[in-house]
Amino acid sequence: MKRRLLAALLLASAIGLAAPPARAQTVAELQRQIDELKALVKAQAQAPSQARGARRGTPVAVRPTHARATDAGTVPAAGRPVESAVAPPVVVAPVPHRFALDEPDTWSDALVPPAPQPLADGPNHGARPRTWFERLSLRGYTQLRSNEFLSGDDTAPAGRSRLRSVHDGGISDRNTFTFRRVRLVLQGDIHERVFIYLQPDFAVNVSNQSGPEGRQHYSQLRDAYADVFLDDERRTKLRFGQQKVPYGWENLQSSQNRLTLDRADALNSGVPGERDLGITLYYTPWHVQRIWDRLARGGQKLFGNYGALGLGLYNGQTINRIEANEDLMTVVMATWPFELDGLGEAFRGQVLEVGGSAYRNRFRPELGSPGLGNGYDDERVGLHAILYPQPFGLQAEWNWGRGPEYDPVARAILTKPLQGGYVQAMVRVDRSPVGPFMPYARWQTYDGGWKVGTGAPRLDTDEFELGVEFQPIKAVELTLAYASMNRREASISRLGRAKGDLFRAQLQINY
Repeated sequence: MKRRLLAALLLASAIGLAAPPARAQTVAELQRQIDELKALVKAQAQAPSQARGARRGTPVAVRPTHARATDAGTVPAAGRPVESAVAPPVVVAPVPHRFALDEPDTWSDALVPPAPQPLADGPNHGARPRTWFERLSLRGYTQLRSNEFLSGDDTAPAGRSRLRSVHDGGISDRNTFTFRRVRLVLQGDIHERVFIYLQPDFAVNVSNQSGPEGRQHYSQLRDAYADVFLDDERRTKLRFGQQKVPYGWENLQSSQNRLTLDRADALNSGVPGERDLGITLYYTPWHVQRIWDRLARGGQKLFGNYGALGLGLYNGQTINRIEANEDLMTVVMATWPFELDGLGEAFRGQVLEVGGSAYRNRFRPELGSPGLGNGYDDERVGLHAILYPQPFGLQAEWNWGRGPEYDPVARAILTKPLQGGYVQAMVRVDRSPVGPFMPYARWQTYDGGWKVGTGAPRLDTDEFELGVEFQPIKAVELTLAYASMNRREASISRLGRAKGDLFRAQLQINY
């Protein structure tokens, strides 16, 4: 190719020399044309290798080091050299944070914030600024339930408790199928040190819309917060907004990951709905995060995107309720995983996590007795321990304290002691003809007030649950459970406890 082009140039030059003197070319001009032709041939020869490098993801051009960073990475920096619109340089954008149900290596991203990615077009960023849809991801899940009475007090005369649960309105003598949760999560990094999280629920029931009966499938805000990281390693962060209150290990665990159908009464009664509006400081040492990352990659059900140490301040009236006094709820939490490899070969890979949490609050129940003032003392302390199932596991929590509770003798709300917890055993089977599955058994008990109920009624719970969770494919989870319940209904107008046996089923779709 080179020889043919050179011969053509020499032939053209000879013809030019034979032309009239006004068009004659000097030797220097001829040499210049030859040099230009050589450069063109060299550029054509390099073009295929550059194209192959671009297909392999190798950057061809590097952003100049003097480019100025912008706030969000979407506005070009001032002073950047103008790049050709005809042949822009080939650059490779970083892989955005994602969550793929069919790829186990990405599951941990749903439990902890992703590693920071440069969002501004600074000197160390060789790609174009990311757009909003590359910085944010959308995921969610839906839970469809069915509860069937096998025996017991599905109905009762006025003044007597019926078999009901504060966690599942579908436990009723007239319900068959119900949506327990329909969640969507919008999350992502909007800056190297800012992570946002927004979650509504579309399966909320409300009352008094067009008559005495409730209405279903309304939308309610569950989470709306921003994490501001105080260091480059993302070990320390401040969380602002409506968020989960770090009290109780199971309370923090997402319902998408939890093994049992509902949370235990004893711990959840401290923060019903698990959330409040406030500020939390979290800290996670690197070696603790390393253990959690390993467990998440192994498919373990962790407690979520939280720190090993937490300290928070909140309104104290629980989720989506207006603040009712000038007092703040103060919460402290600590949890620590220990690798048990040093105990011998039988414990290789095993992890035991232990910790505790406590809070101090003043709470005002709805429609309580007159003269509530700033509310009632609401204080608790709890402990937890989890031996992750590899394949056998144990989980337990207990808490003690005092809080508002209706007294039928005094006919008033009083501050009373409370206590309760649960013990749970589970086995994890990764391979079987029906896919992965986890059988479990749990016993729970609680004696204390349900402060968010009208008049702060008393709960008196004694329940045993036996179930199994199947996961035939990554997008589908099926839980079947038998429950033997002995409960007081959460109502100040119904007394005593109701008993019964239930068959319960839940189909969860992850997306």
